[in-house]
Amino acid sequence: MTTRAGFIALIGEPNAGKSTLTNRMVGAKVSIVTHKVQTTRARIRGVAMEGESQLIFVDTPGLFKPRRRLDRAMVAAAWGGAADADIVVLLVEAHRGITDGVERILEGLRDLPRGRAVALAINKIDRVEAKALLTLSQALNERFDFARTFMISAEKGYGVDDLREWLAGQVPEGPWLYPEDQIADLPLRMIAAEMTREKLTLRLHQELPYQLTVETESWQEREDGTARIDQVVYVARDGHKGIVLGHKGETIKAISKAAREELEEFLGRKVHLFVQVKVREHWQDEAERYSEMGLDFKDGNA
Repeated sequence: MTTRAGFIALIGEPNAGKSTLTNRMVGAKVSIVTHKVQTTRARIRGVAMEGESQLIFVDTPGLFKPRRRLDRAMVAAAWGGAADADIVVLLVEAHRGITDGVERILEGLRDLPRGRAVALAINKIDRVEAKALLTLSQALNERFDFARTFMISAEKGYGVDDLREWLAGQVPEGPWLYPEDQIADLPLRMIAAEMTREKLTLRLHQELPYQLTVETESWQEREDGTARIDQVVYVARDGHKGIVLGHKGETIKAISKAAREELEEFLGRKVHLFVQVKVREHWQDEAERYSEMGLDFKDGNA
């Protein structure tokens, strides 16, 4: 049998369902999924097997109009992921249709290297009538020459198998790039940090989740088979530290507990998680913070 392997970039507006689709394709939680937009920062790769094909998904940050250095670095990472991939899949939310953001992405797709296969996946199809779906599909295909169009629900799994099978036949022939049982190429330290950041995002409201970052400072494997993980939540202001800690530390305790339980399920063993909160006013201007998130600090320049 001929083996195949290739990189697939999922792009779209924030909250279009890219992380949910990555997790659905891989069959495990490798990408942060929340109800808030702009939560994916690093290009997280999930690895899925389909027959003799290895599909490596690049879950890029959502494409939006950047305002800050971090925003610009995230958008650059998204387009970088698309430019480097073998296949690009544009996700568009069925119920939102062709927004200004989608229009900007369609413009950007024209700048990709020639010959790059670009598929369209209209997501969240359970939210609209069939007639509206057909109208949206036609309008999008008039604006760009998509290789194929798929109607899916990443959350419920509708249409995902068809998309996976098509991708398996499209990736280039060649040896597998990762061991068959590997589901992500992110270091465990970064996956652990993402899990804690997800819990913070779910618990906190308004702008605060975008003003903080989580780093895994140390990871110690113990003789009894457990792991001790020390993390730091960096916030920009003293007031933010109080919000993250909560009354008598209740908020950070609840967040740590939820993150620890998910980590234990992910690793299949007991974890001792210790989370501190520190104020670093200008963390969004520190190159080291970007490296920890898998972003290029230089990409944040105006």
